[in-house]
Formats: sequence, C-alpha cells, structure tokens
Amino acid sequence: MDLRKTALNLGRAPGLLPLATFLAILIVWEVSCRVLAIPPFVLPSPSRIVGGFEAISATRWLEHVWATLQVALAGYFVSIAVALPLAIMLTRSETVSRALYPILVVIQSTPVVAVAPIIIVALGSGDAPRVVITFLITFFPLVVSTTTGMLATPPELIELSRSLRAPAIREITQIRLPFAIPYIFSALKISVTLAVIGAVVSEFVAADKGIGYYIQFSTSMFQVQQAWAGLVVLVAMSLVLFQAVSAVQRIFFAWSLPPERS
Repeated sequence: MDLRKTALNLGRAPGLLPLATFLAILIVWEVSCRVLAIPPFVLPSPSRIVGGFEAISATRWLEHVWATLQVALAGYFVSIAVALPLAIMLTRSETVSRALYPILVVIQSTPVVAVAPIIIVALGSGDAPRVVITFLITFFPLVVSTTTGMLATPPELIELSRSLRAPAIREITQIRLPFAIPYIFSALKISVTLAVIGAVVSEFVAADKGIGYYIQFSTSMFQVQQAWAGLVVLVAMSLVLFQAVSAVQRIFFAWSLPPERS
C-alpha cells in the first residue's frame, strides 16, 4: 500500500517521476557494466563517464562548449531571420509557394553530412561554413510550421480583416502571426536542438575546437569514456536551450500554451 502511495505521489509531482526513472536507468547501467564486465571501450559505466570529465581542465571544457554554442546559436538565429519572412511570402503568394516549396524540399532532402565537406571547401575553415551547415539543418521546420500556422488562421478572421479594409501588413502581424505562435514555438523548440546537431556535424568535418571535435578526437584515441562525457555535455546543452525557448514562450506568450491537464 505504501509503495502504491509513493508511486502516486511521484506521478503527481512534476519532474520527480522522470528523475526517478533516469536514476533507475543509471543504476541498472552501472550494475550491468560491473556484473557483466563490459569493456569500457564498448560501453563505459556512468562512473567511468564521470571520470572522463577529468581528462581536460574546466577552462578547456568551457572553450569547447563556447565554440559549439556560438555556432549553434548563430545558425539558429540566422534560420529564424530567413524562415519567418520566407514563410510570410509562402503564405501571401501561391505562385511563390509553388515556385519555392519544391526547392525547399530538395534542400531538406539533401543529406547535410554529404554537403558539409563541399561547403567547407567553398567557404573555408572558419565559423561561416559551420553556421551555414547549422542553418541548413534548422530552417526547414521553422518554415513549414510557420507557414502551416499562418494558413490555419480561421478564414472568418481573414474575411473580417479584408471587409474592414485592413492593410496586408496588419493582416500578417495582428491576425496570422499571433494565430501561428504555437506552431512557431513548436518549431523553435525542435530547431534549437537541431542547431546543436548542426554545429556538431560541422565540427566533425572541419574544426579544431568544440564538443564535436572533442568527441571525434577522443574516439580516434579510443578514449570512449571521454567521448561519452562530451555527449553528456551536448545533451545538457540541448536541454538548456530547449528550456530557454520554453521559458520565453511561458513569459511572453503564455496565452499560446495549451491548458494544463488535471
């Protein structure tokens, strides 16, 4: 009976149940590695991964994190700056939509990993090609979700706006964009995690610092626990960025959030 009450309390407390599940997975992982004597180069235990953080200094970790973070954020904000105006153009003109949408699909369908070396050769080995690679990975969900949200605006609101002879800019800014806010933030949350992936992919191709570079270097030296430590940092970075976007929505666009389930 007490176990049942404990389970119910965990289910009702937000965050406790996922935390308990995560801790249980870590315990099973640690015990399995020890009992089954799994070689560290195959699957290091959580304790060995924690030890992998000691391989380099905290200052060096911060350098790698900052190198990856600045590329991810730069590509992310460039994708926002391009995707939102492009979505407005696709919404306003059916001709533009028919002309550009297939091209966007082709760009999205092209494996970025295959294109990345070509971009590096064309743009050099600085931050610019890495930002472009990150942009190519992140912008498509923003374009599609924003366009979908704007087109999903109730037609009666559009007809009312046009009957009142409201200019097109007001139709976009005061009707279509506010209605599309939930769609936009859904895409922003997805894209911010994709931005980290894009930054890491670009670092795999050409970089001398960054978490992706560190993981690749560690695996080449068979320091698997250090590579796993880098992976933990990447996961933490993605979670922090995801929560940051969620916080922006909660603070400035709370009305766009779905009602909480009881």
